[in-house]
Amino acid sequence: MPKDPAQTALAEHVEGGGFHGPAHVAIIMDGNGRWATQRGRPRLFGHHAGARRVREVVEACPRLGIRYLTIFAFSTENWKRTQVEVAGLMSLFRRYITREMRELVEQNVRVRFIGDRVRLDPKLIAMMDELEALTEANTLVHLTVAINYGGRDEVARATKRLARDVAAGRLDPESVDEETLPRYLDTHVLPDPDLVIRTSGEARISNFLLWQSAYSEYEFIDTLWPDFTPAELERLCRSYGRRDRRFGGVTR
Repeated sequence: MPKDPAQTALAEHVEGGGFHGPAHVAIIMDGNGRWATQRGRPRLFGHHAGARRVREVVEACPRLGIRYLTIFAFSTENWKRTQVEVAGLMSLFRRYITREMRELVEQNVRVRFIGDRVRLDPKLIAMMDELEALTEANTLVHLTVAINYGGRDEVARATKRLARDVAAGRLDPESVDEETLPRYLDTHVLPDPDLVIRTSGEARISNFLLWQSAYSEYEFIDTLWPDFTPAELERLCRSYGRRDRRFGGVTR
């Protein structure tokens, strides 16, 4: 990672307790297609630019005290796009894993994938499994990539697994409460996101982390994802640090 004086100062500020930013940031990376269209290029051009931006954001996380980063790469609804765009995105995922695998391992980044893998190409699934295995022991940043993911779909799949355990006698239905279902979610090993960011000016959550983000802070920004920079991430983290998170209570 580059050694910039400002970044070094920020890291020291974080370690010294002077900057209380989010530990888990989730990002809806929107605007790739519009970014490309504005430049007279095909939508896939924007997706490739967006993939390059992911690397910069991941590299910025340790300096900002972000231990968990979850990104929305492909939703269960994205299959409605043209075959050309969907095929291009799947090819981009394979290329990203191939290109970034060594760097992610060396930078101590642990990678996880969430979402329903049934519809994905077996070759892509094998690459996802390999990257997860190779980074399993990494601890600096936990990068979670949501592919063929939808919040409603995740809750439905979790409910099915819970129901099977009830039917098999492994779970007492009377014991089920709001602490039970999260153990069946794709994100069961992760903390809930502190901050959810959506780029491109759209102000909706698009079926992303519906259960997990019940008390997350949100930032809807106009920046298109390929233009999103670590500096803007820092600004949003600092803004988060000034918020009063009450989780339904009151501040005395």
